[in-house]
Amino acid sequence: MNTGISIYFSNGMEKNERLIKKAVENGVKYAFTSLHIPEETGVDYRRDVQRLLEICREGQLNLIVDVGPETLEKLGTSNISELKDLGITHVRLDYGFDAKETVQISKDFYVVFNASTIMEEELLEWKRYGADFTRFAACHNFYPKQFTALSLKQTKEMNQRLKYLGFTTMAFVPGNLELRGPLFEGLPTVEAHRGRKDQVLLNMLELYYEGFCDVVLIGDVDVEEQDWKDIQCLSNDYVELKADILPSYDYVKDIIHHDRPDSSEYVIRSQESRQYKQKIRPENENQAQIRNQGSICISNKNYLRYMGELEIARIDLPGEDRVNIIGQVQETHMKYLPYIQKGLGVKLV
Repeated sequence: MNTGISIYFSNGMEKNERLIKKAVENGVKYAFTSLHIPEETGVDYRRDVQRLLEICREGQLNLIVDVGPETLEKLGTSNISELKDLGITHVRLDYGFDAKETVQISKDFYVVFNASTIMEEELLEWKRYGADFTRFAACHNFYPKQFTALSLKQTKEMNQRLKYLGFTTMAFVPGNLELRGPLFEGLPTVEAHRGRKDQVLLNMLELYYEGFCDVVLIGDVDVEEQDWKDIQCLSNDYVELKADILPSYDYVKDIIHHDRPDSSEYVIRSQESRQYKQKIRPENENQAQIRNQGSICISNKNYLRYMGELEIARIDLPGEDRVNIIGQVQETHMKYLPYIQKGLGVKLV
């Protein structure tokens, strides 16, 4: 999964450098920043943008810059094409640019437009002026004010349409360690996420799989250490699940199992696990116990060619004498089971 952070110049460059370094260490590929936040005063934008771009380039981080017409004045440039000289590659255009200007800008930059407010007429206008949609991405707003954000259903419907047209889709989840002012109530795209800021991993998975987002960014300043660890896992396309495993089957822990691309609605199937068939113990076979949701099972010799395959039950399943129940996903991590799908990896820890 492609993950991202948000950077605010009023944080000061020392904090921003620290956040960028941490993001890069944890596999993050995108950073969003704005050059037209009203409450940011006393900022030397040209100096700070140059430094920010330098450290983003060093970390191979894609910087999405939210710009408006006043951006040029702040940076001391006469036209938007000069932003290219600063090393800016992605610009998010909120207002002040007509269709012809937008298409022209896309020849120098990747244009990231506001996915939440784009109208069909604007898309048609861009196409009329020869837009290459591979140079465009759709990024939803984050919403500081309570009860103003989108529903997950709205986000999904917008993104399905945009992805069909070929756009990359992006959205935000709130942070939890340090929230962004002036309201300090979280910066989500989806309103329901504001009330569960402590569930960063769940929110990101939900936006990616149910909201059809290609890139999921943290809207606020920072998150807890465990969330950084989860972001690192997501950035490497797997999720850690806490589980209790029988000691004789410890060999399935601390490695990454990938669910099959043709995901089952009933079980997570490890693509790598059949190599373990030589480790199946005969005395543990033929258990035929009911498999509760979160049961971790291995197919025994009675499953013939499938012997050794590891499965995790997504739902309660009947007993089966061809599988050995070897463990259980812990209750606190059961909520992630629906999102382990279509090739996403899982590490049992």
